[in-house]
This record gives sequence, structure tokens and C-alpha cells, in this order.
Amino acid sequence: MPFWPSPISTRDVAGSGVRPGWPVAMDGRVWWTEDRPDEGGRTVIVRRAADGTRRDLLPAPWCARTRVHEYGGRPYAVTPAGDVVFANLKDQRLYVLSGDGEPEPLTDDGCRYADLLVHDGQVWCVREHHDENGKVTRAVVAIPLDGGETRVWATGCDFYAGPAVSPDGRHLAYVCWDHPRMPWDGTELRVVPLDGSGTAWRVRGGPTESVLAPSWKDDSRLYLVSDASGWWNLYEVGLRGEGARALRPAEEEFTLPPWQLGGMPYAVLPDGRLAVLHGRGDLRLGLLDPGTGTLTDLDLPHTGWNAALAADGTSVIGVGYTATSPRSVVAVDTVTGGHQALERDLTTLPDPAYLPVPEPVLVRRPSADVHAFRYPPHAAATDGTPPYVIFVHGGPTAHADTALDLEKAFLTSRGIGVLDLNYGGSTGYGRAYRDRLKGQWGVVDVEDAIAAAEWLAAQGLADPGRIAIRGGSSGGWTVMAACCRSDVFAGGVSYYGISALAPLAAHTHDFESRYVEWLVGPEDPQVYAAREPLALVDGVSCPMLLLQGLEDPVVPPEQSSAFADALADRGVPCTYLAFEGESHGFRRTETRAAALAAELAFYQQIFS
Repeated sequence: MPFWPSPISTRDVAGSGVRPGWPVAMDGRVWWTEDRPDEGGRTVIVRRAADGTRRDLLPAPWCARTRVHEYGGRPYAVTPAGDVVFANLKDQRLYVLSGDGEPEPLTDDGCRYADLLVHDGQVWCVREHHDENGKVTRAVVAIPLDGGETRVWATGCDFYAGPAVSPDGRHLAYVCWDHPRMPWDGTELRVVPLDGSGTAWRVRGGPTESVLAPSWKDDSRLYLVSDASGWWNLYEVGLRGEGARALRPAEEEFTLPPWQLGGMPYAVLPDGRLAVLHGRGDLRLGLLDPGTGTLTDLDLPHTGWNAALAADGTSVIGVGYTATSPRSVVAVDTVTGGHQALERDLTTLPDPAYLPVPEPVLVRRPSADVHAFRYPPHAAATDGTPPYVIFVHGGPTAHADTALDLEKAFLTSRGIGVLDLNYGGSTGYGRAYRDRLKGQWGVVDVEDAIAAAEWLAAQGLADPGRIAIRGGSSGGWTVMAACCRSDVFAGGVSYYGISALAPLAAHTHDFESRYVEWLVGPEDPQVYAAREPLALVDGVSCPMLLLQGLEDPVVPPEQSSAFADALADRGVPCTYLAFEGESHGFRRTETRAAALAAELAFYQQIFS
């Protein structure tokens, strides 16, 4: 089939990733980060002054990005004087940028730093150290801004997050957990006295409770997020765990999974109320009275928000989005309800008629209803029953949101529908839905994807002979596995996907090195062979496109290249494209444009 012409080009899509993130607000000023594909994927810090003028703080080649956990997170903090402390990508050292000067190094030990907090003249943060043998250790440390000696305040656990110093400076709260758990499985909130009078104690959490995002209500009580009820809800708790209570019990999520460090899904306002994010799937912004539990949503056009809020007096700053407008740094006046977009990630958009609006759908299965968003093809580009592409998100403990995505519009404007799948194991729908994937990776996700394709065909929405599947990282695993186990797909597209389990566990980064144990189970050659695409490659009968960055520390390139070689040995049509200088997630404009052009050509071929 010839695709319909579209005003959305590969260059439009490739250059659309100038995503703002990680806002900080103080005294009428707002800081945030921007990822810029046209600058080689460089991350800059932007400051907006109280008078509305904005300025890039880091000229090239500086790049504010931390590699803690490889996925990083908020790479900077702001001092009370307005100076910026940031992690530089190239050497991972912390630097201090004062006024209009040049960045000055604060650390020189070759470690990585994340979750930065400035308090009492010190940078409190998570420090990650990699020794010459590859062993990784982490700690919560305090680094004096005047160049004094670094002090370690928490060590011995495999992972740390969320350091928070009490208002009186007497206690430090933090979250910790150990292998093989991930932070959405089980964590502990601990508190340690800062006068050196004793060791840390557990406030809340354990192996089956995910506790996240602590902050201090006052010197003796904390706020936190916990999934003890089966949903990530907000709680208040005493210094030693006494008097715990849910602020607003609800079958909703009040945060997102912490793949990156430094997020805070709520903010404390001067009158004691909390600005909170909550919902199923996408998160809405509302105001919560912690005394009464009353939650009032703000009347805003944004359908979802990043899980990183900042407060400056009665203003709340966040990154909001809709399906037809880009992610924007937004300031919300919690008194009047007014809002102002301070910055957005695109300067121009195509005709709104070409931007698809998602329709939430449920794919009924005997085991559970499966959540998804359907993006129908553009009305002017339909000629009979259209082809569809099923999008499979990565993670897999993550979810597909409804933010504007020009990759989807690129396809729908050409007559190809998109179904964005939140298969079992996705977040946003409670712990039970998340735990559907426990021990079942390569089964539940694959069966949900196949069921989604069959549902599209049964509903008469898609041509059953023209349904493809695409995904990245763990989504690439699902793509490969689904093509191995079913002939329902006309083709599969995998971005930096996983094909073999034992090599992944042996060579991936530390953060996810034990993740396979939860997803599949302890290493067992028979179990692994029954799940992994590389062992099931004989079942593939459709063409495949595999794309891979050659500097990927999360999914080694051999995962894709081995699957490509196995397909070639069996005579299955396969195109393997490898990109120099790209890591886990393509950042450069030229790479993203080339990958999307190859993907479009692939669909043109398999849907003809």
C-alpha cells in the first residue's frame, strides 16, 4: 500500500525531543533541564528569572547528566544564593556554577552523584562508586560546598534514594533497598541522627512494601508514598514510625516508578496543603488537605504530569502535557487556579488535525482486562481497513502515557493506526496489575500483545494481515518473543531489545542485574530457553527490523546482533542497524531521523 502524504517529516519527529524536566523554583526564579537532540543530545540547565527572561546556564560542551543507575535523574540542585551544583556527563564530577562564571569542580574522586539536595552549606546526595573490578557501591553523603571533607551518612545497602534533612537539621531521612529487589518491589524508609549519637532506624517499609519520596512535615513527622494498600498512596508518619496514617486512601497511584532519582510527586504549600499528583495511568494535579483528606483537582488543560513537582510560595511548578500539546514547564497559582507555560519542548507543531487523540480501551482477557490507548489513523488517510502498529513500552515496570508523541502522529497521519499497550506488569493501575508480570516475563506481556492484535482484528479496526509490533529495551524483548510465539504479526521492530537472559544478567548494569530474577526466576537453563527469543527464534516467520546503539551499557549490542544473526541463518528477512555513539535510547537528531526513516520503509514493505 502506498502511504498517504503527511506534513510530519522524520526531521520533525527527530527534533521534537527537546523535553524539559526536573524543575526547581525559588524566589520567583525557575530552573529546569532540556535535552537537545540538535546539540548531540546535550542536556542543558535553563534559568527563568522573576522578570520572565530566560538563559542557558551551560554552554557547550558542558552536559548536565548523571549516570547513577545508568538512567540518571535530576542532575542538579540550586543553593540558597542561586548557584547551581550539577553533575557533568563526561567525567561525572560535581561542579558549582556561580553567577556568570565558569563551572568549578567540587569533587575529583571519579564517583557518580544523583538526588542532590543543598542544605546548610552542604550537598546531600547519593554517591555511586565503581571500582577497578566492576564492583559498585553506593552511599548517602554530604559534601561541603567550601571544599571540606565528604562525610558518609548511610552505607551498607545496595541502593539509596531520596535524602531529606529535617528542618532543624537534626535528622536525615532516606530510602534504601537491596538486591534482588527493585524500588517498586520493596524498600525501607530510614532515619539517622546527624549529631552522631546513634545508628539509623527503620521507619517504614520492607521486602513487600515500596516506600518512596520522603519529605519532612516538621521536625518530628514525615510524608511519604507507600503501596502498602496495593496502591501508591500518600502517608504521614512519626519519626520512629508511630502514628502512621493514609492521607487520602484511594485506588489510585500518587507517584510513578522511580527509574530515575530525584523526582518528587508532591509539594508542600505554605498553608500546609499538598500539591499532589494522582490517578490511574496519567496523573492529574490536585490540592490535598492532609488534615481532612479532601482532594480537589485543579481545572487545568493538562492531562498528565511528570512526577517531579516544585513549590515556590503558593506557586507549583511542574512539567505537564496533553495528547495535542507538548510537555511544558508550567507554573500554577494554587490560590487563583491560573497557570502559565514557562517553556515547552517544541516551537512549532503540525496542523492539530494531524495529531491523534487517544481513546482508552480495555482488551478483555480471561486472566485480566488489559489497558491500552488507541490512536486511530487520520480520517483523510483511510482506505479500507487500516494497518496498525502495537507499541510496547520499555521497563517493563513502566507505562505508556498520553503525552504528545510525534512518532505516533508520524504514523497515523500516513494511515497507520497505533495501539499503545499497557500490558500486565505496567504501572499506573496498582500493585496487583504490576505483579501480573512477576515470574511471567515473556508470557503475560507476550500474550497481552497477541490478544491486543487479535482484538483489533476482531473489532474490525485493523486489517488482520497488516498488524505490526514495535518496542524498545524490554519492549524489544516482547517484540521478539511475540514474533517467536505467534504468526499474528506482519513484522516486528525492536529498538535495543533483549534476546537472551543469562548474558543480560551477566553483562547489564548493576541496577538491573538481578531484575531477571523477579521477572523470570533464578537462572535455570530450561526455563530461560522456554522464554528467551534467541532460543525460540525458529518460531519467527515475519520480517524484523532491529536497531541498536553501540555504546549501550544497559542492553549490550550483542543482544540484538545475535538475534539478527540467528534470523539470517534461518533465512528470515531481517535488517540490523547499529549506531555509533548512541547509548540506551537514541539522543541525536541524525540517529533518530535515520531510525524512523528505516522504520517507515519497513512498514511500507510489510504492509504492501
